[in-house]
Amino acid sequence: MSKLAKERTSSAVKLKKNVAESSHPDHTIHVKRLNRVRGQIDGIERMILEKRYCPEIITQLKAACAALTAVEAEIFKTHLRGCVKQAFSSPDEVGAERKINEIVKMVF
Repeated sequence: MSKLAKERTSSAVKLKKNVAESSHPDHTIHVKRLNRVRGQIDGIERMILEKRYCPEIITQLKAACAALTAVEAEIFKTHLRGCVKQAFSSPDEVGAERKINEIVKMVF
């Protein structure tokens, strides 16, 4: 296993431990998809170095962007259904306002 792969595995383990200690959602399900995107990016780099036809490179770039957008959407939905819902259910108006500001920053 490469040093980078070991670091990623170590980070994932730490994340799981931190998630278990808090009510924050576990996003580790998306790591596999992110690894796939990482592979796509490596492939795009090879295409560029091989001087492949521009539209072929652009097609792969769009695919990688779409995959990242899908991960973003899933994490955003989880945030709304978990973190934001919890903040709005709590009597803490400041916390709810903080969540609204977070959403505005993410969307705009």
